[in-house]
Amino acid sequence: MIRRALRFLVYLWVLPTTLVGVPFLITALRDGEIRRVDGVLEIHGGVTSFFLKRVAGLIIRGGASAMTLGHIVIGLDPFALDRTRRHERVHVRQCEILGPFFLPAYLLSSLVLVLMRRDPYRQNPFERQAFAVDKEDSE
Repeated sequence: MIRRALRFLVYLWVLPTTLVGVPFLITALRDGEIRRVDGVLEIHGGVTSFFLKRVAGLIIRGGASAMTLGHIVIGLDPFALDRTRRHERVHVRQCEILGPFFLPAYLLSSLVLVLMRRDPYRQNPFERQAFAVDKEDSE
């Protein structure tokens, strides 16, 4: 019972960030697919794929395979979600720690890197932590 109460509080803490992903959830009801994996909603298809290819492509060369928004992870397709799951779960844990401050902290880190003329994605500390998990997988 205590564990459930704590889990509820974590979901509540992360809710502002998760709400950013709700529009993708709504559009996925029409033209995508939604699945629940380990307490996280994974969404792919339709508007989600377009967003990751085109909008994220403005920041990340070639677009993004997946993106975490609280307890919602959006992906290009089910294979991208499977392939990036461990990386994206690092971001879910980061969201669980920082709650509503995750997105501002992530964006501020990227902005500082841009001002320093560094890669705002690859050198972002949040991404570096997630890429470390990817590196462990490849070794």
